[in-house]
Amino acid sequence: MLQEVLLRCWQVAPRCRPDGRPNGLLRLGLLAARNLAISELRRLRTAAAAIAELERASDRDVGQWRPADPLLRERIADCRRKLPRQPQAALAARLGDAGAGEDRALAARLGMKLNTFLQNVTRARRLLADCLRRAGVDLGLEMP
Repeated sequence: MLQEVLLRCWQVAPRCRPDGRPNGLLRLGLLAARNLAISELRRLRTAAAAIAELERASDRDVGQWRPADPLLRERIADCRRKLPRQPQAALAARLGDAGAGEDRALAARLGMKLNTFLQNVTRARRLLADCLRRAGVDLGLEMP
């Protein structure tokens, strides 16, 4: 499906005109992906209620999408570099793993007990949030 969406974007891109809002091609791609997913669900004879819920959710999600702020990413990177060694390692392991493995395995890889690992992740998150607040980032605006 992704390949089909990218092909459609490639074909339509020369005719795409700016509408004054940012990321026009990305929004076009999101809309094409949504419509293709719904068509596929219909082809597979998915229940009408499931399709209606997908349409409602995707309308809401696409409407709320905002592009990533490069300055925010820079501030996050700066704050991550300022973390103490152990919390920084625990947070890096958790983020690098992207939820693929268990915390017990991540802790073992870092030579920590599970509880120590979890405490370090919690401490890293708290310190990171504090650092971002001091840098002027309103976390209420950034987090859904």
